[in-house]
Amino acid sequence: MTDKNIQLTSTISEDNKLTLALQEIDMPQPGADEVVVRIEAAPLNPSDLGVMFSAANMATAVQSGTDENPVITADVPAQFMPSLKTRVGKATPVGNEGAGTVVAAGSSDAAQALMGKTVAVIGGGTYRQYHCVNVQSCLELKEGTTAKEGASSFVNPLTALAMVETMRAEGHKAIIHAAAASSLGQMLNRICIADGIDLINIVRRDEQETLLRDMGAKYVVNSSSDNFIADLTAAIIETGATISFDPIGGGQLSSDILNCMETAITRDVEEYSVYGSDTFKQAYIYGALNRGPITLNRNFGFAWGVNGFLLFNALGKLGTKTVMSMRKRVAEEITTTFASSYTHEVSLAEALKLQSIAAYGKQATGEKYLITPQA
Repeated sequence: MTDKNIQLTSTISEDNKLTLALQEIDMPQPGADEVVVRIEAAPLNPSDLGVMFSAANMATAVQSGTDENPVITADVPAQFMPSLKTRVGKATPVGNEGAGTVVAAGSSDAAQALMGKTVAVIGGGTYRQYHCVNVQSCLELKEGTTAKEGASSFVNPLTALAMVETMRAEGHKAIIHAAAASSLGQMLNRICIADGIDLINIVRRDEQETLLRDMGAKYVVNSSSDNFIADLTAAIIETGATISFDPIGGGQLSSDILNCMETAITRDVEEYSVYGSDTFKQAYIYGALNRGPITLNRNFGFAWGVNGFLLFNALGKLGTKTVMSMRKRVAEEITTTFASSYTHEVSLAEALKLQSIAAYGKQATGEKYLITPQA
């Protein structure tokens, strides 16, 4: 350990400005049940960008400072400021997860057992060089697993597993997933193939359909196709899917999914009911790739729900035993089922260059960035 510790922060000021900067902070001292992790790899996930950029218009971003200590500023539209009042004036650490080596440990047996181990960590502020976390926020990686391999052990793997476990807990038998060619979508596809669960993958481009089919996906429908509604309905008829997960949010995709579910359910019903079928249909929205309003064209009866889906809330509902089983599976299969690949690696300083921001800010399929804080 050294005396130097750098973290990436996001700050919104009263004059409607977002500032991204590197901040020198004290080296942490672990409490009894805490460890200090030298963060060696941390992924840039969409949820991280939500904290990092907030509601700023990144098209207005300007870079200043130096190459070693760049500063990014951007305008925040005035209409979003009221909802951000709790963030104003506060330097918010960025980064939800990462991995590295435990270099200091508290006095408890659980903390001491992790000393020198490579662990994945979950918790705010992983875009820093040294991070102090409770042992419960750590996942010990198998011997030989690198920090880069374990950097994405929490957000995508646990979200994908939580989708499957939520399906089971709520009594559904098949899943519909949108933006399915994403890193998370590819993980969910591998899980469902391994566990024998029917998964309908919704994509928007031909090359994404090819990618998933080459990975063994049986049901892939293209939302850009003229036959999308018919293809989706046919896949639902075959699988009986009545639960969906949508990271897009805005627009009418969840509405289309619910309508297709209802059409599939009632295809052989001879007696009309103004209330629709009594089969419950659930649409979960877990992202905001489209920040516009959610449109529901209600042709799907009254047995339905549209809810937000947040990983930590979902884990709380699933219970400790299920969550511990999920975490164990991730650690065992982090280089197979839950493997993540990265197209670019950047240092903390490089992450605050306009060229890098323009690239990873697109959140393009197959373009995943990894921050290496020690570089």
